[in-house]
Amino acid sequence: MNIDSSLLQSKHVSLEFLLPEHTEELRILAKDDRIWEFTKTLLIDEKYDQRFDEYISLALDNKALEGQVAFVIRRVNDRSIIGMTRYYGIDEKNKRLNIGYTWYIPSVWGKVYNKECKLLLLSYAFENLNFNRVGFEVAHQNIRSQKAVEKIGGVKEGVLRKYAQRPDGISRDTFVFSIINDEWLETKNQLQQLIAGSEK
Repeated sequence: MNIDSSLLQSKHVSLEFLLPEHTEELRILAKDDRIWEFTKTLLIDEKYDQRFDEYISLALDNKALEGQVAFVIRRVNDRSIIGMTRYYGIDEKNKRLNIGYTWYIPSVWGKVYNKECKLLLLSYAFENLNFNRVGFEVAHQNIRSQKAVEKIGGVKEGVLRKYAQRPDGISRDTFVFSIINDEWLETKNQLQQLIAGSEK
């Protein structure tokens, strides 16, 4: 799937394709237990570097996860990288994809950046790709992310019980949310209002 990343730029954040040259900066930023508290995607231990290399290799593989495009998230005012996100599970035939594998450095949590990032990704999916559905899959322990998805208009569809195994060996349920194209205009307006409120 061809994506024009020049359209994924806004007032506070810009998204650019993940490249190998981002690896070392991301390795440092991601080495924070708080980021992985609920998912344990990366365990901060003596094997962290090995785990991180595997994580980045997977993120760079566009054929993984049923098709994916990974991005780094930059803060516009200082061009610093503040996190990562992905489109994945891309199904062009059925016009659907997921947004996920998103993380931010803790200093930007609760601020405007995630809302604006989601607005960029959702706008592109519905208005440029003309997709019908965007999904979100969130670990049941990750209450913060569940609330964030609901706040931007995600509709909870159900729970996939014991759907995944975390790297620390604990099984997790997965909560499934979605936004569909019929809801997009209302959701977009809601997101724009949230962004305006976060800028004050």
